[in-house]
Amino acid sequence: MVEHGQTSMAGQRLGAPETLGISTLEPGHKPPAMPAGRLVPIRVLLLDDSEEIFDISHRASGRVLFETVCSHLNLIEGDYFGLEFQSCHRKMVSLYKCNPCMRVCPGPKHTILRFVVKFFPPDHTVLLEELTRYLFALQVRQDLASGRLTCSDPSAALLVSHIIQSEIGDFEETRFSQTKHEYYRLLEVASRLEMYGIRLHPAKDREGTKLSLAVAHGGVLVFQGHNRINDFNWSKIRKLSFKRRRFLIKLRADPSNVNQDTLEFLMASRDCCKMFWKICVEYHAFFRLFEEPRPKPKPVLFSRGSSFRFRSVLMIFICVCLSFSEVTCALVTLVNGHADDCRAATPSPLISPMLNDTGAIRTDDEEDNRRKNCRTDKAYCIAKELLNTERTYLKDLELITVLFQKVLDKEDCVPEALKTLLTSTYEPLHSHHTHFLQELEERLSLWEGQCNMQVKGEIQRLGDLLLKSVQELKALSAQLEMSSECVFALERACVASRRLECVCREFELQKVCYIPLNVFLLSPLHRLLHYRQILDRLCKHYPPTHTDYSDCKAALDDVCELEAALRPGLEQIENYQKLLELQKDLIGVEHLAVAGRQLIRLGCLSKLSGKGLQQRMFFLFNGVLLYSTRGITSTNQFTVHRQLPLHGMTIRESEDEWGVPHSFTLMVQQQSLVVAARSESEMEKWMEDLKMAVDMAEESNGPTADLLTASKGVKSSGASEVESEDDHRGSQTSLQCNGNDSANTRHRGNTTAHVCWHRNTSVSKLDYSIATENQLSGNLLRKFKNSNGWQRLWVVFTNFTLFFYKTHEDEYPLASLPLLGYSVTHAGESENIHKDHVFKLHFKSHIYYFRTESEYFFERYSKIHYSTKRYKPAL
Repeated sequence: MVEHGQTSMAGQRLGAPETLGISTLEPGHKPPAMPAGRLVPIRVLLLDDSEEIFDISHRASGRVLFETVCSHLNLIEGDYFGLEFQSCHRKMVSLYKCNPCMRVCPGPKHTILRFVVKFFPPDHTVLLEELTRYLFALQVRQDLASGRLTCSDPSAALLVSHIIQSEIGDFEETRFSQTKHEYYRLLEVASRLEMYGIRLHPAKDREGTKLSLAVAHGGVLVFQGHNRINDFNWSKIRKLSFKRRRFLIKLRADPSNVNQDTLEFLMASRDCCKMFWKICVEYHAFFRLFEEPRPKPKPVLFSRGSSFRFRSVLMIFICVCLSFSEVTCALVTLVNGHADDCRAATPSPLISPMLNDTGAIRTDDEEDNRRKNCRTDKAYCIAKELLNTERTYLKDLELITVLFQKVLDKEDCVPEALKTLLTSTYEPLHSHHTHFLQELEERLSLWEGQCNMQVKGEIQRLGDLLLKSVQELKALSAQLEMSSECVFALERACVASRRLECVCREFELQKVCYIPLNVFLLSPLHRLLHYRQILDRLCKHYPPTHTDYSDCKAALDDVCELEAALRPGLEQIENYQKLLELQKDLIGVEHLAVAGRQLIRLGCLSKLSGKGLQQRMFFLFNGVLLYSTRGITSTNQFTVHRQLPLHGMTIRESEDEWGVPHSFTLMVQQQSLVVAARSESEMEKWMEDLKMAVDMAEESNGPTADLLTASKGVKSSGASEVESEDDHRGSQTSLQCNGNDSANTRHRGNTTAHVCWHRNTSVSKLDYSIATENQLSGNLLRKFKNSNGWQRLWVVFTNFTLFFYKTHEDEYPLASLPLLGYSVTHAGESENIHKDHVFKLHFKSHIYYFRTESEYFFERYSKIHYSTKRYKPAL
C-alpha cells in the first residue's frame, strides 16, 4: 500500500536518481482530501512499468485518485497526464476526473489503471520540470517499443541510442548528469517525428476507405496507415459532433477549401465515436483556451443530452508551436456531443505565467539564427530542394492512386485491365515514396535542430537515404517502365470508348489536375531526372573525403544506370504525350500521334500576305510544317490551314527583300511563304530547326510521305497561297457540323500552344526537356509592382508555369503564371527593393518580384529562364 508522503521509486529507471530530487512540491501543496467512506485498493501501472496500489474511498472521484498519484510521484505538471483503463469492450478509455472511480471502473480489484501522458505539446521545451521530461521520455520509450511511435530506421536507432545511453551512462560518477541530458535529447528527437503523441482511432470515409483519425495540438488529423493524408486546424473547424457511429467535422466557409462543408467519418461504434469526440474537445480546451467555460447547471426535473460540452465563446488563445509563437483572436465553436464530464476551470499549463521564463524556452531569435545558419549550408539547401520537390511529387502520385482511381472505379466503361495496370504500376511507387518522404522530413527536422558535432555527422547528410531509396527504385524498375505503357493503354481505351474519353477530359478540367493527365502518369520517369541532378550537385559540392560523398556517388551511379536503361522509352513516350496534347488543340488534321512522328518546334510567326502581317501558329514536325490560326469557337482550338512538306524546301533570309524585320522565306514546290519572327533570336531558332528538319526529310521516303491526314477543308501545299476570310468561316462551320457535344469540346485554354499564341513566342523539343529537368517546389515571397507587402506562397514550377498555393498541403493551386516570354532580371535601384535574393519577372507591363530564402534557391530560380525566355537574362 502507498501512503501519502511516501517516496516513489518510479524514477529509478532511465537514469533518474533514487531520491527523485528533481522536483519539489510547491509550498502549501497538499495531497487531496479523501472523502469519507470505505477504502478500496486500486492498482495503477506507472510509466516505468512499476505497479502501485492506492487505497481510495469508494466515494472518491477520478480527480482524487489522479491527484493522489501525482502527489505520490511528487509531480507538479500533472495537467499533461491522465489515467486510463481497459473497458469491457477491451478499449483503453480515460478516467475522467469528475467521474466516481467505482462507477467507471467495474471490478476495481481486477482493473489496472495506467498512468500515461495525455497531452503532447508541440515543443518539449515548455516542460519546465525535469521529472515531467523524464516521464515523457518513459512514454516515448513505451510507444517506440509497442510500435505506436513509427519512424525511419535511422531515427529509431537514434532514439534507442539515447535510451540505452540514459540507462547505462558513460561513467558511474556522472550518471545522473549524463542521463538527464540523454532523455532531454530523446525528447528533442521524438518530438520532431510525425507520429509523436499520435493515438490512432479506426474509421472509414463515405466511400468505405479504411482510415484513422487522431487529434493533436493543432487540430484533427486523418491518416491512411501511418501516413498523414489530411489535417484540419482548429481555426478551420466550426463544429465537432457525432451522431451514432458518424463523426462529423463542420468546417468554416472558405472559398479556397476543396473539401465539402461537412466531413463525415464512420467509426466502429457509438462508444468509439463518443470517446474520440471527447478526446477532441479535451485537446481543444487544453491547447486553445485560457480557461474552460463553466458547464450549464443540470435541470432538476428534466435532462436532455450531456454536459460534456464547451459552448462557443469569444476568446484569446495562445498557440505554442515549434515554428511560430503568436497571439491570435478567433471565434471557436465546439459543440453538440454526448458524454459526461464537469472539469474544473483550470488554466492550461501552456499559457502559464511560468512560460515567460526565457531561460526555459527557445526564443524566436534563436530559432531564426539556427535556420539562417542552415540556409548558408549548400548541402542543407540541396536537401531542402529534394524535400520540397518530393512533397509535390507524392501529391502528384496521389492524384493518380486516389483521385483518378476513384473516378475510374465509378465508371463501367473502364476496362478492368486498365484499372489493374494503373494500380499495379503506381501503388508500389506511391508506397515507396511515402516512406521516403517521411524519412526526408525526419532527417531535415533533425538537421535543423540543436545537436552536438558527433550527432550532426550522422544526421546532416543525404547520401544514405538516397542510396537506399535508389536501390529500392531499381527493384521497382518494372513499375517505372510500365508508366509509359499506362499512357499508351489509357489512350487506346479512350479511343475505344467515347464515354471514357469524356471522363478523362472532365477530370483534366478539375482544379487538382493542374497539368495534363499524361504528364502525371509520366512523373515517376521525370523524378529520376531530378534525383540525378540532386545527386550530381551533392557530388560536386562535397570533397571526395567527405563522409557523405561515397554514398552520394554510389547513388548517382545507380540512378544514371537506371536512367540510361529507361531513357529511350522516355524520349519516345514524352514525344507521344506532346502529340496527344497537340491533337486536342488542333482542328483539321487527324492521326497526329503516330509512330515516327516527332515534334521539333511550335510557336508564333507572322505570315506576310496582301493584307500585311497576320499572326499564325506554326507546328514543325519531322517531314512537315503546318500553320493555323486560333478559331473563334467555344474551345479556342487552332484550325489548320495549310501543310508544307519539308522535302525539297529551301530557307533564306529576306529582310532586305521585303523590308520586314526578322523575316525569312520558305520555298517548296515552286511556291513561297514569307514569315517574320518577333526578334532576331526567334528567327535564328526557327531557321536552325527548319534546316535540321529539312535535312531529316531529305533522308525520308518521299516528298509526301510525312504529310498528315487532313480533315475536310484543310489546304495542302498545292493550294493557293492566299488565305481568304471564307476559309476561316468554313472551318468554323465544319466544326459546328461535327456534332461534338459541349462536354467533349471543352478544353483547357492554358496549354503550351495557347500560351505561345498569347505571348507570341515558341518552344522547342529541347526547351521541353530543360523544363522537365528544372522543376522546382518551395516557398517564395511574392510582391506586385505597386504593392508594399510580401506574400508568402508555396510555389511549384513545372510545364513552363508557376503554380501558387497557400501551403504545400493545399489540394489545388490558387493561381498560375505561365512564364513563356517572361524575362528574369534583377530589381533595379530605382525600384526600391531593398531585400536580398530578389528576382524580377516581367513581360511588357506585367511585373512581379519574388524573394527566395537563400542564395542557393535564388540561383536555382534564376535558371528557369532557360526554358521560358528568348534571350539571356541580366542575372
